[in-house]
Amino acid sequence: MANVDFINTPIEYLKGVGPQKADILHKEFNVYTFRDLLFYLPYRHVDKSKIYRICDINSDSAYIQIKGRIISHEVVGQQRGKRLVAKFADDTGVIELVWFNSLRWVEDLVSQRREFIVFGKPTQFNNRWNITHPEMIDPQAQTNSPIPLSFQPLYNTSDKAKKKGLDSKAISKLIYTLLSQPQLSIPETLPDSIINSVRLISLKDAIYNIHYPSSGELLTRAILRLKFDELFFTQLKMLKIKLITSQKIKGYRFDKVGDYFNTFYKEHLPFELTGAQKRVIKEIRADVGSGRQMNRLLQGDVGSGKTITALLVMLIAKDNDYQSCLMAPTEILATQHYENISRLLAGMNMRVEFLSGSTKTAKRKEILEGLQNGDVDILIGTHALIEDNVIFNKLGLVVIDEQHRFGVEQRAKLWRKSSTAPHVLVMTATPIPRTLAMTLYGDLDLSIINELPKGRKPIITRHLTERNRLQLIGFMRREIAAGRQIFVVYPLIEESEKMDLQNLMHGYEMFLHDFPRPQYQVSVVHGRMKSEDKDAEMQRFIRNDTQILLSTTVIEVGIDVPNATVMVIENSERFGLSQLHQLRGRVGRGGEQSYCILMSGDKLSNDSKLRIEAMVRTTDGFEIANTDLKLRGPGDIQGLRQSGMMDFKIADIVKDEKIVAYTRQLAKRVLEEDPNLSLPQNRPMAAHLAEMLKGEKFWGLIS
Repeated sequence: MANVDFINTPIEYLKGVGPQKADILHKEFNVYTFRDLLFYLPYRHVDKSKIYRICDINSDSAYIQIKGRIISHEVVGQQRGKRLVAKFADDTGVIELVWFNSLRWVEDLVSQRREFIVFGKPTQFNNRWNITHPEMIDPQAQTNSPIPLSFQPLYNTSDKAKKKGLDSKAISKLIYTLLSQPQLSIPETLPDSIINSVRLISLKDAIYNIHYPSSGELLTRAILRLKFDELFFTQLKMLKIKLITSQKIKGYRFDKVGDYFNTFYKEHLPFELTGAQKRVIKEIRADVGSGRQMNRLLQGDVGSGKTITALLVMLIAKDNDYQSCLMAPTEILATQHYENISRLLAGMNMRVEFLSGSTKTAKRKEILEGLQNGDVDILIGTHALIEDNVIFNKLGLVVIDEQHRFGVEQRAKLWRKSSTAPHVLVMTATPIPRTLAMTLYGDLDLSIINELPKGRKPIITRHLTERNRLQLIGFMRREIAAGRQIFVVYPLIEESEKMDLQNLMHGYEMFLHDFPRPQYQVSVVHGRMKSEDKDAEMQRFIRNDTQILLSTTVIEVGIDVPNATVMVIENSERFGLSQLHQLRGRVGRGGEQSYCILMSGDKLSNDSKLRIEAMVRTTDGFEIANTDLKLRGPGDIQGLRQSGMMDFKIADIVKDEKIVAYTRQLAKRVLEEDPNLSLPQNRPMAAHLAEMLKGEKFWGLIS
């Protein structure tokens, strides 16, 4: 077998694997080939390069190694409390070793009274140091081991894998077996010019040293090289897709701004556009008039006017005889868009329709016919828009709101409903830090609305605890007396024995006591209600029939009540920062001063304090997003793991922000100099990029 093919050999052909273990490696770890196994990276290493003295153990000690002998042992306790306790000594002191399991086997081992290296985490009990279930290593076996043990790699595994003999040690042994194969060749992915300028080690050395580093310095350099590769090739892939789209994928040319746009702008626009909105519309007009397909991400804080911006683009589509659609993730949000847009377009001779899973059969048939014959100008709805029987006559513009809530394939279906690629405008109300945006959306052009509409006042945010409850009630009564309305949001629906929280139903009883009928009206909404009941309560609040709406986070997006001026968030310490900011955005939509009151217990964790302090300090969504990213890490921010783009093996886009920025600029420079990566020195990059893109359907085009 040629060396070039060896790395792609199916994993079952590795010594020690076989069909059964191969099946587990496939299903549990997504390891199918030798290459996959090499890139199954350890989550950390245990430093076994140093032997500690017992007298040096202190409260800061993590996992350590000590060398000495067992001087005595005994089995104590009964039944479940039964344990083996051994005294282990070196020249400086004595420590206890404790086992609760496999006592017969352990007793045989410790009875030998020979020299051992003991590895484990020391803890204190009754002012004595002990190690529970230590690893007992024969110094002679360690010296003669074919596997280097200075830095022991630890690999993620699973219960199912362990039952088949694939624990961390077994995975480590398989990787060492593979690395020991003389025919193994690890092809380089970067040209010498980049390796030398950034002072990186080779990919071969990085792979060897990420698994079995011979020193701490080599482990650090291996981590850097692999992080660099992940981030650089992610950026290169995004930019390459963007280049292909801009060069090869034609789009409809919207070459005129006509009567629909101008009439709306002059006669129906409810407020003057901000400078940011005008700038974004100018950017979009340049895109849709270029003859190339637009792929643009529109970021804007809650209440910044993204929807009106999107509507103006839909009117440009209508002026050029094209249809538009707007897809939102929930029926509440889609309904809100439909009602707002229908109201704004009243009297303009445009047909706007709404489609969701609950649309009645007769109405659905009427809408589908109108779409096919071109009578429907704008279709607004939920994921029902992507069903196969939803066929457009001439779809020219797709607007996707809260994009991260849709799976990639769902968005692809919508995008493919036109023979020529429609223009795509993605909107998100959760500001994304620039580092994250350029990593996740590198194939999209970015527009940002960073101004609030004129006349809007910044929301005042206050943090109160339970001792301030009477103060809060008095404030709420004054706001209601002034004709305003109030949201109150709870994290739970029912009692929980594990969490001592104010819950929704208890809160409802409390508010009925503090705001008695008939002087006050209080509504309740939560996710377990029937849709019709939930909608009825929402509508009562929108009509101002009720002054207080008690809710779970079902109102996080999609409720626009300009008369609501107060958002009270109970147990605010239980919410994430992004969610707190989204909830705060439900108020401040009219001309009156609005308030967000964060209620919490007296005792707060450090993270909870930082979240609440950030909310009180600023209403800037981008600052909030940066703080959130630093507190939580990229984890599931935006729910974007489903796109596959957050699945970095080793890179961390928060901690590695400098590498992200550097690799972005480097990838841009490489493609500017050699768009097709055809120069001899760039062939390793071209080969690796082709491997990455193999089987892809260019999801980036519809993201």
